[in-house]
Amino acid sequence: MKTLFNSGHTACAGCGQSMAARLVIDAAGPNTIVVNNTGCLEVFSTKFPESAWGVPWIHSLFENAAAVASGVESALTYLGKKDSINVIAQGGDGSTADIGLQALSGMLERGHDILYVCYDNEAYMNTGVQRSGLTPFDTNTSTSPAGKQSTGNIRPKKPMPEIANAHGIPYVATASTAFPQDIQRKVKKALSIKGPKYMQIHVPCPLGWRSDTNLTTLVARLAVETGLYPLIEFENGVLTARRQISPLKPVEEYLKTQGRFKHLLNKPEELKKIQEIADSNIKKYGLKVSEVTPPTAGSGGT
Repeated sequence: MKTLFNSGHTACAGCGQSMAARLVIDAAGPNTIVVNNTGCLEVFSTKFPESAWGVPWIHSLFENAAAVASGVESALTYLGKKDSINVIAQGGDGSTADIGLQALSGMLERGHDILYVCYDNEAYMNTGVQRSGLTPFDTNTSTSPAGKQSTGNIRPKKPMPEIANAHGIPYVATASTAFPQDIQRKVKKALSIKGPKYMQIHVPCPLGWRSDTNLTTLVARLAVETGLYPLIEFENGVLTARRQISPLKPVEEYLKTQGRFKHLLNKPEELKKIQEIADSNIKKYGLKVSEVTPPTAGSGGT
């Protein structure tokens, strides 16, 4: 099958975002229009005069892909073409959870038939690894540096799936590059549902995370297997599926794969705080296999 996201782009080796972007657009199919915020994905996939995209693709500003996609969807509806064309708006974690949150909220609140995809690499990687609203607690970034007086980012990860759910939209999901079939299943499911949809995909960044380029999939898998990145699905605000974990792994296994957490490995009190975050996720979403039977078949992925 011909891919709709072609090789030859300039992403870094091991880039989880490039992997996820290809999975998303190949699942969506050729009858798709993509609107992209400024960010790593925009920069490395559309270096003038070339483009990696095999579908119509529009570059917007850092903050307003959701607004531009709303205009595209409205135009297609007016022309009577919306039912045959998918509209995807997408951006990184900073342009989604911070700079673009207002435009995203408007898109969700107005009820546009659009899938919004957040590629979550947990910092502003394109501009120098600054912290974003989706940067995890205690992460060492250029604007939350670890040192004698600091253990890194002091804020918890912003709960974007819950924020999206609060708009009363029909579908919200999280996914990970470690589970490619799960990504594509969720994209297809989202596009089969009328109305606004939100999907957040965990995409390791070896450069910003200071991880080995050949370990991207392993790192992403460990985030899920420790409970730090739950894979969940909501339909009309109700948790309908989750990927359960067996065996559960300690958060240290995940943290030690990345230089951005190196400063924590000799700080048991900080490791305990992060383990508590994972444990809270496990309890909140019923991620432990022995606790709760998933509410639907195939819950949370493959």
